[in-house]
Amino acid sequence: MKNKGVLFALAAYILWGFFPLYFKAIQQVSALQILAHRIAWGFVFTLAVVLVLRQWKEFRASIFNRRTFLIYAGASVVLGINWFTYVWAVITNHVVESSLGYFINPIVSVLLGVIFLRERLRTFQWVAIAMVTAGVVYLTITFGQLPWISLVLAVTFGFYGLLKKIAPLGALHGITLETAVLTIPSLAYLFIVNANGTGTFGHSTPLLDFLLVLSGPVTAIPLLLFATGARRIPLTTIGLLQYIAPTLQFLLGVLVFHEPFDQSRLIGFMIIWLALVLFSVENLLARRRTPSAAPIPAEISE
Repeated sequence: MKNKGVLFALAAYILWGFFPLYFKAIQQVSALQILAHRIAWGFVFTLAVVLVLRQWKEFRASIFNRRTFLIYAGASVVLGINWFTYVWAVITNHVVESSLGYFINPIVSVLLGVIFLRERLRTFQWVAIAMVTAGVVYLTITFGQLPWISLVLAVTFGFYGLLKKIAPLGALHGITLETAVLTIPSLAYLFIVNANGTGTFGHSTPLLDFLLVLSGPVTAIPLLLFATGARRIPLTTIGLLQYIAPTLQFLLGVLVFHEPFDQSRLIGFMIIWLALVLFSVENLLARRRTPSAAPIPAEISE
């Protein structure tokens, strides 16, 4: 059972890690159109899964709960911002900077827990946060601007994870509701761009149309794999596996897409990587002492 859980979670993180290859394949489409298609087809796919599994009654009952709907409406907004930023970053050759956002996300999530949930941090967790801050400041000074793509991705996904902590639905029903909230404005936008002649779907190659439709399962399948795996393996295992996705994205950015990564960037990244090593080792040791000590990593959302 545990081995299957590791395989499910590993598959999810590997798929997330190779996301840049998919978005590069459709980079001739604008980021906003990709986002709209991703939301609309994601809803179609997850709703189909709900119907195939005969869970429509349970799903319908949950969405008419006002508190549940508001939580997922809020989650859908920050998720939409996160998805748009990530897609824009990939198709404009900022894969390395986007990977940094998911490296520092665990630290941001812990900090949000302190601010909003009044969680208490241990000494070395504060040291890790200070080191990440130092790395971001160093990159800002070196390049004359904040690494805003990384920060937007980390903060929006941090807030998404915060909302998911109080969200009552499982992964399938949750992502179905989140995409449902955004589907109407997405379809309206797609209708407008098709009406004014700037839409891509139906006006390009059959392959590109197929790839846009594929954005639904591409979005949903890793989320469902992660949810299945996370229930079967320890939190410490998830905590270590979660760095696979940004590592693969980073390697794609440097080795495949040949994005610039000079010595100054290396120094900034190394400060942050050392902070993550400290953070992960400290969490692992704390988890062994007190099983409830380690935070629950949220699923990646690219």
